[in-house]
Amino acid sequence: MYKLIRRRAPLSPPPSLPRRGGATTTGVVVVGGGHAGAEAAAAAARTGAPTLLLTNDARSIGVLSCNPSFGGVGKGHLIREVDALDGLCGRICDRSGIHFHVLNRRKGPAVWGLRAQVDRDIYARCMQVSLLLQEELRNIPGLSILEASVDDLLVSESNPSRPGVWRVDGVRLADGSTISAPCIVIATGTFLRGSINVGVQSRPGGRLGEAPSVRLAETLDRLGLRLGRLKTGTPPRLDRNSVDLNLLEEHFGDKHPIPFSFLNERVSIEPTRQRSCYLTHTNPSVAKIVLENLHLSKHVQETTLGPRYCPSLESKVVRFPERCHQVWLEPEGLDSAVLYPQGLSATLPEEVQQKLVNSIHGLGNARIVQFGYGVEYDFVDPRQLSSTLECRRVQGLFLAGQINGTTGYEEAAAQGVYAGINASLRSQHRAPFTVGRSGGYLGVLVDDLTSLGTSEPYRMFTSRVEYRLALRADNADQRLSLRAYTETGCVSESRYQEALRVGGDIEEGVRTLKSLRLPASSWSRILPEGKVSSQRSDRLSAFEMLRQPQVDLAVLSAALPETLGSLPRRGTVADRIKIQAIYESLEKQQLVEMQELCKDESLRLPEDLDYQRIGISLSHEVRELLELSQPKTIGAASRIPGITPAALVNLLRFVKSRGSLNEKQTWS
Repeated sequence: MYKLIRRRAPLSPPPSLPRRGGATTTGVVVVGGGHAGAEAAAAAARTGAPTLLLTNDARSIGVLSCNPSFGGVGKGHLIREVDALDGLCGRICDRSGIHFHVLNRRKGPAVWGLRAQVDRDIYARCMQVSLLLQEELRNIPGLSILEASVDDLLVSESNPSRPGVWRVDGVRLADGSTISAPCIVIATGTFLRGSINVGVQSRPGGRLGEAPSVRLAETLDRLGLRLGRLKTGTPPRLDRNSVDLNLLEEHFGDKHPIPFSFLNERVSIEPTRQRSCYLTHTNPSVAKIVLENLHLSKHVQETTLGPRYCPSLESKVVRFPERCHQVWLEPEGLDSAVLYPQGLSATLPEEVQQKLVNSIHGLGNARIVQFGYGVEYDFVDPRQLSSTLECRRVQGLFLAGQINGTTGYEEAAAQGVYAGINASLRSQHRAPFTVGRSGGYLGVLVDDLTSLGTSEPYRMFTSRVEYRLALRADNADQRLSLRAYTETGCVSESRYQEALRVGGDIEEGVRTLKSLRLPASSWSRILPEGKVSSQRSDRLSAFEMLRQPQVDLAVLSAALPETLGSLPRRGTVADRIKIQAIYESLEKQQLVEMQELCKDESLRLPEDLDYQRIGISLSHEVRELLELSQPKTIGAASRIPGITPAALVNLLRFVKSRGSLNEKQTWS
C-alpha cells in the first residue's frame, strides 16, 4: 500500500517523504503541487472530501518558478478572493513578504493593485507546512500528500444522466498501481509535454531540473480533448554583490503595508525592514545584441504564442526596437544574494545573455547565477470546460492553472481553489458553487476562459471586469466568504464570524452617516475640509461628505463627536466605509452602462469606422483588434477576445452620438 503522508513534518529541514507501492481510494485526487494544485487540494479537503495531493516531490510544493512576487493590477484582487474563500496564498504572502507596495495609487481604490515581493524560501516552506501540519495556519483535516508520478487516468463509460463521453474513476501511477477517486483535479502547470529552450538547444522539462508529464498529455489526447501549445520564459538571476546598486533608482516598500488576508491586520515584516527594489533600463546596445542573435534562439523562432503582457526581452525588442525597456531588480529573499531582473526574460545562448546583461546601466559587472530559459508546453482549450472547470467530455475531471492557458501564480491559485471546491462538492453529490461575472474577478476569469478560450497565456486585468467598481479588493469577503460558508463549508467558522462582524460594523456605520443630514451652509462652517459652498441651499448627509478627498471618518468624528464619536476613526472598517461612500453612486452608474450594453448588443457599427483614428478612449491593442476583426455589431465586438468592457462602453457611446449627429444633419 502507498503510505499516505499525513501532515506531520518539521518546519526545518524541508520534509523528506517516502515512496511506497500500493493502491487506495479517496474522494478527490489532485495532480500537481504548484500554486493551483496546492490551493485545489486544501480547498477540496476544507469542503469535506477526503483528498490526496499527488506530486513528484513534496519539496517542490509552493515553489516560485518565476518571479518572487504576488499581486499587481487585477492579480491582487484574485488573491483577495482566494483568501475570502479561505485559500492559503494571501496569508502566506503576508508572512513571507519582504516588500509591499500598492500599484495604481493615483487611481481610485477599486483598481488598486496590492503587490508583494516575497522570500522564495519562506513562501515555499510556509505552503508546505500549511498543507503538512495541523498546527500551522489552520487545520485541514482529510488532506494527505503522496510523492508519486501519474501516468494515466482511469475512465469508464459516462453516466447517461449527465453530459459527457467518459467518466473518470481514478489514476494509474508510474509503478502501475492505481488510486480510485470519483473526481480528479489536474494542475500540472507547464509540465504537459514541456520542453526547455536555451539558445538553439531544447530538452524535455516542465521546469529547470524537472521532467515533463508526457503520458498524461497522451491520455488527454486519447480522451479527445483539444490541446494547444503555449510558451513562457524566465530571466537570468543575478548575483546581488556584483550589481552596482548605487547607480540605480531605489524604490522602497510602503510605510504602511496592506495585508492580502482579511484575517490579518498587519504583515509579518516590520515596515522599516522591507527590502528595496531597483530600477534600470535597457538601451540601444542591448537591442543591438538581441537583434544580432535572434537566429540563435529556438524559443523566439517558434510560432507558439507567449505571454503578451509579460513578454520576453527578445519579443519586446523585435516589436519596439527603438524603446528603452524597464528592468526591475527584485530581491529574492531577506538573506538571499540573488536578484530577479523583472523584464529581462531571455532564452538566448548563455554567453549572449551575459553580454546583454553587462550592457545595462548598473549591471556592467553583474554575474549571472542562473541563466534564463524558455518553456513550451501543452494546454487544454478551456472552452471544453463547464463553469465549474469540469471537463464536459470527461465527467469528474477538473482542470486548473496553466493547463487552462493562463499565466501567473494568482490566476493559478484562483482556479485551484475554485476547481478544488467544485470537485469536492461533485464527489459528495452536492450542488456546484459558481461565481458569475458580477460576483468576482474569479467569475470573470472562469467565464473568459470557458466562453472565449485563449490563444496566448491569459492574464487578469481590471479592464476585463465589467463591474470592477463593485468588485473591489476591499469587499471580497462580503461577496464570497459568507456565500462560500453557507453553500460549501470551505470557509472556517472563525472567518465567517469575522466577515459577519466586519459587514455589520460597515452597515451600521453607513446607516449612521446617512441618517445625519445637515444644510450645506452648516457643513461649510463645521467641516471646511469638505469644501462645500455655503451658497448651496440643499441638505447633505455625512455619508455624502465622506466622498470628499480630504474627509475621512476621523475628520467627521472630530467635527461632530457627539453624533459620530462612536464610529471607528481609523482601521480597516473606517477605510472600507470611506471607499463605499466613494463608489456607491458610481456603482449604480456602471450598472446602467452594463445594462445599456446588453440592450444595444444588436446595434450595428458603421462600416466606415477607422478604429485607428476615431477620437475615443481605446487602447492601441483594442484598436488593432477591432481593425482586424471589423465586427458588424456591438455584440460581435464584445465577443472578440481582448476587447474590454470599458472599450465597449466608449465605442457604444461614440456610435450613438454619431448616429444622433447624423440624424440632426439629415433633418436640418
